[in-house]
Amino acid sequence: MTQNADVQFEKLGLSLPPAPAPKGVYKPYVIDGKYLYLSGHGPVQDDASLIIGRIGRDIDMEAGKDAARQVGLTMLSTIKTNLGSLNKIKRVIKVLGMVNCTEDFERHPYIINGCSELFAAVWGTENGIGTRSAVGFGSLPDNIPVEIEALFELYED
Repeated sequence: MTQNADVQFEKLGLSLPPAPAPKGVYKPYVIDGKYLYLSGHGPVQDDASLIIGRIGRDIDMEAGKDAARQVGLTMLSTIKTNLGSLNKIKRVIKVLGMVNCTEDFERHPYIINGCSELFAAVWGTENGIGTRSAVGFGSLPDNIPVEIEALFELYED
């Protein structure tokens, strides 16, 4: 039997921020056959404001990891708002995590674990963990600490 992602999310006791509207010429998501592509998401908070700051200068590693978890919550909000349920996701295929950090920062994977651990908690370790890249950037839009995009496989109707 497959895990119920909506129930798993409820058990975590976390809240979903509002799904963000595009701030440019792009779509927040595209469905192609059995695949869901999510555009890069930032750390939207429950009040719709963004977490901001560069890791290694303005915020520390733990706050950066928390920001990555918040990005994951924002992505879950986009999925739930547009697809109706987290149960439509069969598995995580690929996550690309971009970290706004100082040039000497080297713990990018640790930061992106904030999102990956959330996905594993929602969809289980078998389906919630996919391939991943975690890379550093000199800046990100609006000075957010983390931006993440992802590819998911959907259950076929």
